[in-house]
Amino acid sequence: MEDRQDKRPTLRDVARLAGVSHQTVSRAINDKGEIDPETRRRVLDAARQLRYRPSRFARGLVRPGAVTLGLIVPDVVNPFFPELIAGVIDAAEQAGWQVLISTSQDDPAREPELLRALAGQVDAMICYLFQPEDVIADAVEGVPLVVMSRTPSEQAFGAVDIDAATGVRALVRHLAARGHRRLGMIDCPAAADAGRRVAFLAEAAELDLEVPEDAIAPVEQSMAGGEAGFARLRKTRPDLTAIFAFNDLVALGAHREARRQGVEVPGDVALAGFDGLTVGELIDPPLTTVYLNKRRMGELAVAQARRLLAGDQPAPAVLETELVVRGSA
Repeated sequence: MEDRQDKRPTLRDVARLAGVSHQTVSRAINDKGEIDPETRRRVLDAARQLRYRPSRFARGLVRPGAVTLGLIVPDVVNPFFPELIAGVIDAAEQAGWQVLISTSQDDPAREPELLRALAGQVDAMICYLFQPEDVIADAVEGVPLVVMSRTPSEQAFGAVDIDAATGVRALVRHLAARGHRRLGMIDCPAAADAGRRVAFLAEAAELDLEVPEDAIAPVEQSMAGGEAGFARLRKTRPDLTAIFAFNDLVALGAHREARRQGVEVPGDVALAGFDGLTVGELIDPPLTTVYLNKRRMGELAVAQARRLLAGDQPAPAVLETELVVRGSA
């Protein structure tokens, strides 16, 4: 097969030529046990034929050296991610690893390019991604990958997911106990995380609370989005007594719009968020939120990466959430 000058052969190219899975190629190239010698020979022949150059990950497994961890987040400005990054760095340093950080700048279309660029430089990756799993798998070229805030349909990756449902259901029960009967939500569909909305609607239905169809306002994931969502709900559903925002960043925007309009929180409308950002404690009144430990999330991701590098396929880790009641709801 002729050498392709325009595209470096990938681990999956080798797998297709050898007629095996990409996991088998990884095991064969790294001389792992439990692989048939004839299969290993076929894989290595295919690799030579394609002039496949193993990634830094593949080379690192067969000789000692520092482990480099790649981390991709959507946005370093969003205050959620610095805490997560800090957790990853702390856990990586304890393991003697170094960390390379990149961002997709909230553009999912950039993810495959970033993954391919990072795959040749690191031993494992931890990433917040929105692309489908097959696109991700093609781009990482066999480098161990931990995906964040999602559970893969197949155990091709490590994963850290968030138990959003428990915290959101606790929030809805709290609102019901405070006498709220008509609820709304400022949602962020582009975040590709429907779990919060699903849990919110399910618990509201369980408690016989009203969530009219036009009481769900879809917005972008930003403070500006929160402002726009709050303004829309106040215009179309002024009867709502409590609003749940997709996350604290959106809730902060809603809070700012409430102050601009002279709406009392929680007197006229209660407001709650999700994530437990420290900045939520600084507004007046402080923000009620579904809290999750972002640093712990980073630590769990590094633990997943360590197991992947050791040749294991760990079950997804799940980060617990809890309701933190403050003055806004």
